[in-house]
Amino acid sequence: MRLGLALGYWGRGPDPRHLELARQAEELGYSSVWTAEAWGSDAFTPLTWIAAHTSRIRLGTAVAQMAARSPTTTAMQALTLDHLSGGRMMLGLGLSGPQVVEGWYGRPFPSSPLTLTREYVDVVRQVLRREGPVELDGRFHSLPYAGEGGTGLGKPLKPITHPLRADLPVLLGAEGPKNIAQTTRIADGWLPLYWSPSRPEVYAPSLTEAPPGFLIAPMAQARVCSDVAEGLLPVKAMLGFYIGGMGHATKNFHADLMARMGYADEAAKVRELFLSGRREEAVHAVPDAFADEISLVGPRERLAERLELWREGPVTDLLVTAADPLTLRTLADLAL
Repeated sequence: MRLGLALGYWGRGPDPRHLELARQAEELGYSSVWTAEAWGSDAFTPLTWIAAHTSRIRLGTAVAQMAARSPTTTAMQALTLDHLSGGRMMLGLGLSGPQVVEGWYGRPFPSSPLTLTREYVDVVRQVLRREGPVELDGRFHSLPYAGEGGTGLGKPLKPITHPLRADLPVLLGAEGPKNIAQTTRIADGWLPLYWSPSRPEVYAPSLTEAPPGFLIAPMAQARVCSDVAEGLLPVKAMLGFYIGGMGHATKNFHADLMARMGYADEAAKVRELFLSGRREEAVHAVPDAFADEISLVGPRERLAERLELWREGPVTDLLVTAADPLTLRTLADLAL
C-alpha cells in the first residue's frame, strides 16, 4: 500500500503550508500528492506550482470537477501538466452534485450521470491516445457539436500537441454503487471519499469487475495526537459540512453514502441540524465511531494498529490529509 498526500482545496486563501508539506512528502517517500476543487480555487493551478518545486512525486487531482470544463479542455490540461512534470500526472475526475453543478457552474445536472461520465472519459481517452480526430455522437457531449444553435461548421480535430503518455491514469471519484461498478470498467482507478477498512461489504459488490492493477485510493484525515476525541474533531467538522452542507435536504450523495455505511439515522440528524443553521450541533452529532473508522487519529501505537487494517484490504494507495510534518513522518515510518 502506497502513501499519498491529499491537500484538498483552498479555504479563504492559499494554505502557506501546502508546498512545504508536498516537498516533505516527496523526501519521505510518499508516492503522490493530490489537489482538489470545490467552488473557489481550482485543482490544476496549485498542482502545477507543486510540480515546479518537486521532481519525483506523482501529481493527482482528487478531484477535478467535470462540470467545470469540457472533456477536451480537461484532457489538454492533463497532457500539458504531464509534459511539464515529466510524466507524473494522474487525472482524478468527479461529477459533483446538483447544488454545485447548477449553482456554481450554471449547468444542468445530468439526467443520467453514468452516461455523462462514460462520455467524458471516452473523450479524454481519445485526446490522450491521439489516434485520430476526436469524435463522439453522445447524449451529453457531441464532437463536433451538432446541437441546436450551432453553425454546423465544426470539424473533428486531432490534438496539435502529442501527449507524453496515451495511458495517463484516469481515476474517478464515484460514490453510488452503479457509478463505482462503471468506474472499474472505464477508469484506471477509484477515489473513494469515505473508506472504512472494517466494512469491506459496503463496496465489495461494486468492485467485482475490477481488473488487475486497478487503483483504489481512498482519502483519510490523519493526525498523531494523544487525545483521540480531540483529534477527531476536524474529521467531524468535515463530515458535518459534507453531509449537511454539500447537498440539498432531499438529495445529498454524501449523506446517502453515510447511510449505506450503517449510519442512516445519524446522517439524517446531521443534515437536519446543519440545514436549520445549527452547524456546531451538526458537527457534534457526527458519531465518533464513524469519524474514527474512516480516519487515522491517535498516538503512534494506535495508528500502527489501524494501518494494519488498511493493509489487509484492497486499498492500493492511502491518500492522507495531514497538516503537520510529525504526522507525515510517523505514517512514513509505519507504512513505508
